[in-house]
Amino acid sequence: MVDVKHITDNDFKAEVEDVKGLVLVDFWAPWCGPCQMVGPILEELTNEMGDKVKICKVNIDENKEIAGRLGVMSIPAIYLYKDGKIVETAVGARGKDAFVEMVKKHS
Repeated sequence: MVDVKHITDNDFKAEVEDVKGLVLVDFWAPWCGPCQMVGPILEELTNEMGDKVKICKVNIDENKEIAGRLGVMSIPAIYLYKDGKIVETAVGARGKDAFVEMVKKHS
């Protein structure tokens, strides 16, 4: 079983922007109810689609720099990167199928 990778302002560039392929980033906070609903879905996807997409989480309370730079205003905010560039974003809780479709569309 693979866990979703928790990243910070310090390693965001190396873990997301410098990566070839797909990286899905969940901007979240521990106090956010909808974020808590998305978390288990992303854990599931990491195990099912880990060969197609790297899935990471950024706690916006602890990592304000990257959230501010990207203009994250509402959470959960999901950013999908392909080869270091944002290709799609989604705000709010979504079901598993929506994330699978997002990844497949850009694979």
